[in-house]
Amino acid sequence: MNLFKRAINLFTLALVLILSFEVKAQEETNILELTSETETLSTLATAVEAADLEATFQSEGPYTVFAPTNEAFENLPEGVLNELLKPENKEKLLAVLTYHVVPGEVMSDDVTKTMKAKTIQGSNASIKSNGESVMIENAEVVKADMDASNGVVHVIDEVILPPSIKKALNSSKSDY
Repeated sequence: MNLFKRAINLFTLALVLILSFEVKAQEETNILELTSETETLSTLATAVEAADLEATFQSEGPYTVFAPTNEAFENLPEGVLNELLKPENKEKLLAVLTYHVVPGEVMSDDVTKTMKAKTIQGSNASIKSNGESVMIENAEVVKADMDASNGVVHVIDEVILPPSIKKALNSSKSDY
């Protein structure tokens, strides 16, 4: 019986150590690593690199990132993503990406019915909850509260555009 108790204690200890290592590893993953390691966010990772935003996504934060899926980027008007990724359009890409980032950590449970949040791009974004889902502008959060060491990531189903880019797109498809 004593040998059985020892085996149970060793198994329990091993399990606790494994679980604590996994939790610690998850807590040490920053926003850049989290988005880069998530297959459905690979287009975002490419755009972050093209805009030289890696340092921001690795910095202390905390930040809340509303991360568009690859499909969300594919649903942009034809040619827009390719244009944004060109080096000469880096400032426009930076504006789009930073419109997806809010200073501080906003968990999905923190969202009230309707609230405005100032993005690091400088414009306010409308965030709302109906108790069942969370929206930012017209994008729905499809995966919420992905913890990172420097904030939180919410995966969204659309790329949201700051007012200046939206206005330019509406006035001329080629001059945004």
